[in-house]
Amino acid sequence: MRILLANANTTEAITERCAEAARATASTGTEIVPGTPRFGPAVISSLLENAIAAHGVLDLLAEHAGAVDAVVLAVSLDTALDAARQLMPCPVVGMTEAACLTACMLGNRFGLVTFGGTEAYRLLIERHGLSGRLSGLIGVDFTPQRALADPEGAVRAVAQGVVALAAGGADSVVLGGAALAGMEPALRAASPVPLLDGIICGVRMAETLVALAPPRARQGPMAPVRGRDSVGLSPALATLLRGGD
Repeated sequence: MRILLANANTTEAITERCAEAARATASTGTEIVPGTPRFGPAVISSLLENAIAAHGVLDLLAEHAGAVDAVVLAVSLDTALDAARQLMPCPVVGMTEAACLTACMLGNRFGLVTFGGTEAYRLLIERHGLSGRLSGLIGVDFTPQRALADPEGAVRAVAQGVVALAAGGADSVVLGGAALAGMEPALRAASPVPLLDGIICGVRMAETLVALAPPRARQGPMAPVRGRDSVGLSPALATLLRGGD
């Protein structure tokens, strides 16, 4: 089984961190194929950058269409998730969606801790239909770039956020964001509740979907696009829009 781990940010160090976490949890025989877009924001931190990054990640996915068995979007805002599911001939899993759905199986309410602002996560969780299960959001005063330079400081800051969310009623806590990938082991001993790494949840859910082998939709919003012309897109992406998957 081959799983494309698609980062929508163009920072290669984040892709590498996510790939390391994915390989550590993947089943025997699962190959993790890391991918970084050719263009787009270095680190997505706004709705505008997320919209720009959507093109970059769809362009990346198109290059791998037919060559992988599943895709995990290694990006905190599940960038272009619905479009990616319509584009690709294989299952596509968003890392934050996967972690939040897993959290719902561990208790009634979950919290989420991330670097920086939280409003985009609130909107994302609402879009996934899980607002009623959310107990709280905490954004710690760190950036992904700073976390790469000071991993111990990042762990301390995130640990404080986890404790606060647990005190506020969270039955589990989602580690929101690709920059937090692989941090769970360092936080586990100090956490009073289960912690959910989106990369780990995403890879495991992708493996499950491949094993289930669901057929592709032939109608409705997830059905593939056919016969659409385009201008200026990469050959691979333009081909999929024409229906050549």
